[in-house]
Amino acid sequence: MSVQDRIRVRETKLLSDNWYVLKTTRFDWKRSDGTWQTQAREHYDRGNGAVLLPYNLAAKTVLLVRQFRYPAFINGYDDLLIEAAAGLLDDAEPEARIRAEVEEELGYRLGAVRKVFEAFMSPGSVTEILHFFVAEYNSAMRIGAGGGHPDEGEDIEVLELSIDEALAMIADGRIRDAKTIMLLQHLALSVLR
Repeated sequence: MSVQDRIRVRETKLLSDNWYVLKTTRFDWKRSDGTWQTQAREHYDRGNGAVLLPYNLAAKTVLLVRQFRYPAFINGYDDLLIEAAAGLLDDAEPEARIRAEVEEELGYRLGAVRKVFEAFMSPGSVTEILHFFVAEYNSAMRIGAGGGHPDEGEDIEVLELSIDEALAMIADGRIRDAKTIMLLQHLALSVLR
């Protein structure tokens, strides 16, 4: 039996359409024992996104960004977040969008990029699927300073860190962003072997 056969949507209401879309839905769910249960969930639709970790095997470095994230701040994190370059797809193909984001945020025009996986980042409440990429980089690929678009509220610092330091920053809590941790772990487990 598919999930489609186990759900009956009763009602969906729009709660907010400001920055992204927040809705609440009441539905009936057919439980594993065959009984039906009415449930309600809020779901936040911000669109799908892509993220990329550039790495340089010869120099043993990675490129990351540091920026302010208001939701992290109001949840008690009083620092800038260190992250891999990322952005929403905005109706573009994942590879095309992430290439543009890397140019905007990091100032690099990459050669070959490799998609490594897709993941739901917070499936209990957010609809977003994130497409994960890695790519090799070198200094000849630098085409600008990066930093993002100030008119979009971006104030991004570009970081070039040793791979070992970036991995240590996960362990000591300086890197707390899930997508970045996933890509650094992927690099350590699959690329650096």
